[in-house]
Amino acid sequence: MKLNLINTAKKRQKKIRVGRGIGSGKGKTCGRGHKGQKSRSGVAIKSFEGGQMPLYRRLPKRGFKSFNNTSKRATAVLNLSKLQDFLNKKFITTESKINLASLQKSNLLHKKFKKLKLLSSGEIKDKFDVEVNFISNSAKEKIEKSGGKVSLIK
Repeated sequence: MKLNLINTAKKRQKKIRVGRGIGSGKGKTCGRGHKGQKSRSGVAIKSFEGGQMPLYRRLPKRGFKSFNNTSKRATAVLNLSKLQDFLNKKFITTESKINLASLQKSNLLHKKFKKLKLLSSGEIKDKFDVEVNFISNSAKEKIEKSGGKVSLIK
């Protein structure tokens, strides 16, 4: 290895300082041409395509998001495994009916939820009664198999 053969870091290009005299090559108008909107500072013509119809106006308008359709966001989704965990950790008891209000009262669900949906993921060992708005068929079968009752709220 020789010192004169070591590659040093690439040298950065010299920054072009515009508007610093005719000899710099970017003097007077600084490469902006003469007059007009684009020669002034602080002007950006966004999405202007020289009079051609801009892309955002050529594309069709699609989609609509309703602010009123909050029913999906206001539904709490729980799995049977989660309910079994709550029972194991004694956050809720099997004596009382398990429903949205009781889960919210024990701070297991957020108060923003208006409905409760129960899904069948996981196994249950305890017998308990549930009051829900929606339930999957397999979850209903598992609860009834363990000796519990399911009541639907409309």
